[in-house]
Amino acid sequence: MLDQLLVHRVRRRLESSGLPLAVELWNGQHIAEDALAAVRVRLNRLTSLKILAHPNLGALARAYVEGALDLEGNARDILALGDRLCNAGGLTPKTGSERWKWWRHSRTRDRQNIQYHYDVSNDFYGLWLDAKRVYSCAYFKTPDLSLDAAQVAKLDHICRKLDLQPGERLLDIGCGWGGLILHAAQHYGVQAVGITLSNDQHAYVHRQIEALGLTGRVDVRIMDYRDMQEFNAYDKIASVGMFEHVGLANLAAYFDRIASLLKPGGLVLNHGITTAEPDASGLGSGIAEFIEDYVFPGGELVHASDVLRAASRSGLECLDAENLRPHYGKTLWHWVARLEDHADEARQLIGEQKYRIWRIYMAGSAHAFDHGWMELWQVLAGKRVDGAQPNYPFNRDAMYCNN
Repeated sequence: MLDQLLVHRVRRRLESSGLPLAVELWNGQHIAEDALAAVRVRLNRLTSLKILAHPNLGALARAYVEGALDLEGNARDILALGDRLCNAGGLTPKTGSERWKWWRHSRTRDRQNIQYHYDVSNDFYGLWLDAKRVYSCAYFKTPDLSLDAAQVAKLDHICRKLDLQPGERLLDIGCGWGGLILHAAQHYGVQAVGITLSNDQHAYVHRQIEALGLTGRVDVRIMDYRDMQEFNAYDKIASVGMFEHVGLANLAAYFDRIASLLKPGGLVLNHGITTAEPDASGLGSGIAEFIEDYVFPGGELVHASDVLRAASRSGLECLDAENLRPHYGKTLWHWVARLEDHADEARQLIGEQKYRIWRIYMAGSAHAFDHGWMELWQVLAGKRVDGAQPNYPFNRDAMYCNN
């Protein structure tokens, strides 16, 4: 029997929110019907009605992924309306009390976690990433820049920050589908090495190296950064979009390893998502647990101050820090729109549930960046030579000379 008290509570929440929303129950009854509704919700079971009566963003995401409710409309509208719905009852969407679990970062578990997220399907990622398959924050020099152009701009931004010179050895920790190492070898003349824990990514990059005629100039390895033993071997090191997998407890070991691999005077750029507030996950309202369970098992976010402190303790001097928060929100909305444009193909490749996971995860992340719950910091640091400043220009002209 339908719980009329629950229906009443949901109706009151919808009325107090003022949302243009259409809500249909599993029996065909409509408890909200707005002709101007940008989002239509179908509740498929009683549990989803209970969630809507006392919602938080994480619970709504779980219900959507598990099929307890269906959401029609574009993802940007869905997230905006979901946020307002949660706030309508006085519940703020970010509590600041959650922290992703940090205690599971063994080599074996980290490799399993990386493969869970990345070894989904190269073709799936190809549906919505740019032509170079760069799975990290783009750099929009102008707001109207296309995603493909913004990703190339990001690769150049990193290469210029690192002051890459022909013949130098570059290491990319967590190289993804090879966008940075291939670009750096082609346009900056470096000898590049990329490491990844993903079998799919490794196979893809290996094929790209051969196709682009870069054999002997670019190398890709399946390897954990903790197993790298080439001390003082690299002029420059980049870590782009991998830092979120390291974990707070491993920050010291992470930067110690980077410092040991870097030549004296060398530079490292760490590009990673951080929390907006110290001692918080940057998410809240059940979102961190949703991401832990469905998207990034073992992931953990830290504050930018943790990055600077850990790098400094490893003998790496911070030379430049830039927050690209608005750029990541824009990047993610591009990804979501492209995924939605290829929804049928995506479902054929990975199934309905995984399609829902990626759709709501990326939309939720875009919403979080837009609202300042998370940030994206590029931190450039150098390894001192006998206490002297690392080999780096005295100004930022080289970073922006071509912008």
